[in-house]
Amino acid sequence: MPKGGIGHKMKVLSLLDRTTGQKRSIVIDNMRVETIAAVVNANVAKEAHLMTDEAYHYGQIGKGFAAHGVVKHKADEYVLRDNPFVHTNTIEGSFSIFKRGMRGVYQHCGEQHLHRYLAEFDFRYSNRVALGVDDVARSQIALQGVVGKRLTYRTANRVA
Repeated sequence: MPKGGIGHKMKVLSLLDRTTGQKRSIVIDNMRVETIAAVVNANVAKEAHLMTDEAYHYGQIGKGFAAHGVVKHKADEYVLRDNPFVHTNTIEGSFSIFKRGMRGVYQHCGEQHLHRYLAEFDFRYSNRVALGVDDVARSQIALQGVVGKRLTYRTANRVA
């Protein structure tokens, strides 16, 4: 029977800009403060209002930003009563979409490919109908990324 905790799980750090709707997910090796801080500091402007849950990782990191709102899930708090702008529901909703897609469509993901699945779901989330991007526009955006690239693949060496 598996033990509790996160040691057996693949670790992902996702950042979401609520203003633009853009999302970026990064596979990380560990949940140490210095690992998370390096990713957050490289991708988030110091003028940003950082919003996290109460995980100890974020306490030190949040001090480097204009503001740091914290919700305490352990105390059944999901939105700050004093400031309803502070919540993590947006990022949690995007994780829910990712998890449903992985269970329902792909069903399995090897660790070596996790970054690819995350990139696909980040692209879909960042280019969705709620942001004014329909299927045609999303396809055009995706096709812009293939200009000048070749499709390559490797076949397994087989012995007949």
